[in-house]
Amino acid sequence: MPATYVTKTELRSNLGIGNLYTDAVVEEVCQAAEDIIKAKLLFNKTNVIARQGVGTTGTLYFDRLIAGRFYVGQVVTVENVAAHYNGSHTITAFTDYSLSFVNAQITTNPKHDVLPFGSIIIAGQLDYSTVPAIREAALMIATDIWQARQMSSTGGISPDYQPSPYRMGNSLTGRIRGLIADYLDPGGLVG
Repeated sequence: MPATYVTKTELRSNLGIGNLYTDAVVEEVCQAAEDIIKAKLLFNKTNVIARQGVGTTGTLYFDRLIAGRFYVGQVVTVENVAAHYNGSHTITAFTDYSLSFVNAQITTNPKHDVLPFGSIIIAGQLDYSTVPAIREAALMIATDIWQARQMSSTGGISPDYQPSPYRMGNSLTGRIRGLIADYLDPGGLVG
């Protein structure tokens, strides 16, 4: 699935690289930037700790009580669970700690852990790919990732000609924190 926070075309234009590099290479950088930003944003999501398939019914299990958060007929988005579980699904049943949906591609498989945890996101939330500040932050991170890939192992030089050996370090998200401040997940700010 292509990244939506920053596109290949936007990154190519920003870097002035035209078609010098393959779409796959540029898309990989765009997706990495989106993944970094998504990890910092507030989503209405719950961790998926296990999955099970019975016929064409997929069941997801959670580490906390979900009663009151979901309802039959609700559309949710599943991420990082497994190929046939990922994507948008309509809930067909739920309990206090699990929910089920039908997908013709799911096959019978026993209940087993999902590690690292997957997530389920309740649909209808703000689409961050439409927020200009989020898109700009993703472009900035994608540009930094690209430039770090192209530099020698001795590190980069910042615009003020000071050595910057830790280009991909802690300061990477620090530089865009102001852009995404209104959308940060408060749980991600602990520590």
